[in-house]
Amino acid sequence: MRTSLRSRTSASEPGVVAGPARVDTRTKALTKRLRPGDVAVIDHEDIDRVAAEALLMCKPAAVLNAARSTSGRYPNLGPEILVDAGIPLLDDLGPDVMTVHEGRRLRIVDGAVYDGELLVAEGVVQTSETVQAAMQEARAGLSVQLESFAANTMDYLRRERDLLLDGVGVPDISTQIDGRQVLIVVRGYHYKEDLVTLRPYIREYRPVLIGVDGGADAILDAGWRPDLIVGDMDSVSDRALTCGAEIVVHAYRDGRAPGLARVEQLDVPHVVFPATGTSEDVAMLLADDKGAELIVAVGTHATLVEFLDKGRSGMASTFLTRLRVGGKLVDAKGVSRLYRHGISNGQLVLLVLAGLLALGVALASTAAGQTTIGLLGARFDDLVSWVQGLFGGS
Repeated sequence: MRTSLRSRTSASEPGVVAGPARVDTRTKALTKRLRPGDVAVIDHEDIDRVAAEALLMCKPAAVLNAARSTSGRYPNLGPEILVDAGIPLLDDLGPDVMTVHEGRRLRIVDGAVYDGELLVAEGVVQTSETVQAAMQEARAGLSVQLESFAANTMDYLRRERDLLLDGVGVPDISTQIDGRQVLIVVRGYHYKEDLVTLRPYIREYRPVLIGVDGGADAILDAGWRPDLIVGDMDSVSDRALTCGAEIVVHAYRDGRAPGLARVEQLDVPHVVFPATGTSEDVAMLLADDKGAELIVAVGTHATLVEFLDKGRSGMASTFLTRLRVGGKLVDAKGVSRLYRHGISNGQLVLLVLAGLLALGVALASTAAGQTTIGLLGARFDDLVSWVQGLFGGS
């Protein structure tokens, strides 16, 4: 049974959502050019939380998904975020919807997508009820994913044992990390809020700032410059790559590095780090191997659902990497709760002076206060005369 959609863009056609199409198989790439009122056309099975929040920030008229937004593999949070925010979400439209030309004005009527008068595809309109039902089914099948995750973890341990245990393969870098604290920023869960919370910590401790792909842009947007940028360079801007940070290109174990050509084209000095895991794993292992005193993580993946949100077996590497650097690793939210910003002597003097100034203004505004100031002035004159007489007499 079809469910009607609320109109967000066309008051003349009640129940119809319309807007120019923005089409991309990679949601992360799509959000870079998605504008308010556009119709996002994606092929994203199991929409994760980060993707949903990125879509939500762009304020699309609707999200059309060629795949199933929740496959039942695990309880992903993305569909619920979009539906609760009032963004129409059409699910399981099939591959035909991906053939829509960029910029074409689409109309969505109930569960049907039209390009002009041409019916492009039909799917399922997601509601709070359908999303909750899918989540219940997904929770029931989570045990299968746990078994698969455990198997992938053991496979990764066999392949990357030397890297995990002995640091074999970690490249040399010029950034000095030994004995310093390191802040690793991934553009993941609540990274903006965590960076705001950590401002006093960054000012006081001046940690080495490592941006993982788009995390480098997050550091720049917050007003700092990254010292290191680590990743496959698929979601970091040219502005970040040319900001003066040292570049570490994450490559596959067979030597392939999709981001290497881009870095070479920009003529930016770089080193290559071949590893099987994710780029955030590479950043943590690099910081640990180079002698970091403490590793503070912002936006990284820490829970099972967050691991599964990545949608690939490689997230097993993050689990083992966290075990490897666990003695040094602190989540940003833990730092924000434990960290207490110290007050410097200069700040304390300014605080006292401000208090005295406020007291003086308050006294000067009343008759009694003016009398008190007059008496204090007279006493001060007596003190000055006494000192002058003392020196004059000698």
